[in-house]
Amino acid sequence: MMDKVPMTAGGFQRLQDELKQLKSVERPAIIRAIAEAREHGDLSENAEYHAARERQSFIEGRVGELEDRISRAEVIDPKTLSGTNVKFGATVTLVDEDTDEKTSYTLVGEFEADISNGLLSITSPLARALIGKTKGDSVEVVTPGGSKAYEILKVAFK
Repeated sequence: MMDKVPMTAGGFQRLQDELKQLKSVERPAIIRAIAEAREHGDLSENAEYHAARERQSFIEGRVGELEDRISRAEVIDPKTLSGTNVKFGATVTLVDEDTDEKTSYTLVGEFEADISNGLLSITSPLARALIGKTKGDSVEVVTPGGSKAYEILKVAFK
C-alpha cells in the first residue's frame, strides 16, 4: 500500500501546475534543444548537448516525482476540520515563553511548507510537538539554536 500524502488544495494545485509546465513547456523545449545540439555534429565535445541532456534528466525525474506525489495526494480542506486539538490543517497561534513574541503557523504537507509564509511542515519538529495539543498547553522544541518553549494561544481551522 502506498502512503497517502496529506496536503491542502493549494499545495495540490501547485504540484499540478508545475507538472503541466514541465510537460507542456519545459519537456518540448529541451527536446528541441537536444535536436539542435545534435545538428552541430560531434556530441562528445558539445557542451550545449550535455547541458540539455542533464536538464532533460532533471525534468524527467521531477515529472516522475510530481506524478507520484499527485497520485498519493490526500487533499484536505482545513475549513472542513474542527476541534480544539492541533492536527493537519490547523492554524496555531503561539507565544514564545522567553520573548513573548507571537507567531502563527498553519500545519501543511511537507512538500508545501514555506516557513516565511507561515506554512509549517507537518513533519517538522515543532509541528510534531504541537500535534494533539490544545489551547493553553505548553510545548518544548529542541531547535539548532537550543531549546524553545511555546504556549498555544489559539487553534483554528480556516
